[in-house]
Amino acid sequence: MISVVDVTFIALLAGAATGLGALPILIASNVSHRVYDGALGLAAGIMVGAAVFALVVPGLELGTLAEVSGGFIVGGGFLLAANWAIPHAHMLFRGPNGDEFPESQPVDEEDDAMRRAVLIGSSITIHNVPEGLAIGIAFASGFEEVGIALAGAIAIQNVPDGFAMAVPASQTGLSKVKTILYTTLSGAIPEPIAAAAGFALVGVVTGVFPAAAGFAAGAMMAVVFRELIPESHSHGYADTATVTFILGFAIMLGVDVGLAV
Repeated sequence: MISVVDVTFIALLAGAATGLGALPILIASNVSHRVYDGALGLAAGIMVGAAVFALVVPGLELGTLAEVSGGFIVGGGFLLAANWAIPHAHMLFRGPNGDEFPESQPVDEEDDAMRRAVLIGSSITIHNVPEGLAIGIAFASGFEEVGIALAGAIAIQNVPDGFAMAVPASQTGLSKVKTILYTTLSGAIPEPIAAAAGFALVGVVTGVFPAAAGFAAGAMMAVVFRELIPESHSHGYADTATVTFILGFAIMLGVDVGLAV
């Protein structure tokens, strides 16, 4: 039987995949808006696919419509409320010509490094906690195939996510090594902690997977439509972002069929 240590390690690997997305900054100093927006679109497509195939569908198979849809609504509301209530910052991205995202929140250059780290870390945690919870709850509920599929989906999605974070981070004066390290930790810290918490939750409340799956899916959908899609469509490359979104969704369809979840 899988243990909480095993689940934590699996979630750690999935979360640390953000570091893989940061590796391109080692060979490219400037990244165009087209490439950046394409990466956001890819991450959004994978996230939607993961929410549908690894969460909503298994949740409906193992629970009721009311449980999944109720969790979905609460999860989306949680993400929006947390986004509003918890101080956080979106990293500033400049294209090769120095142009900024029009809707990006500027980062005050006089802020000390600790405050900036806390703000950015809060934003990342908001996005990763529901995913980690779902992994832990899936494994603890005995749905190991679902847990593996979900961890794989999150790992795949974290690669373009890491790229999308590393590019603006590298333009704030951080060294490339520190940028890769912080990008890796952005997923490697909250994901396993949340997975361990989700695993422990099942020991207290049984049969929680359908509602928890809906909760995680709702939160992930809220991230996609609140942040990823608007940002990926804000520079005239909506077609590129749309194509990569479709590609990301198709990737998750292949993962779902391949794992036969």
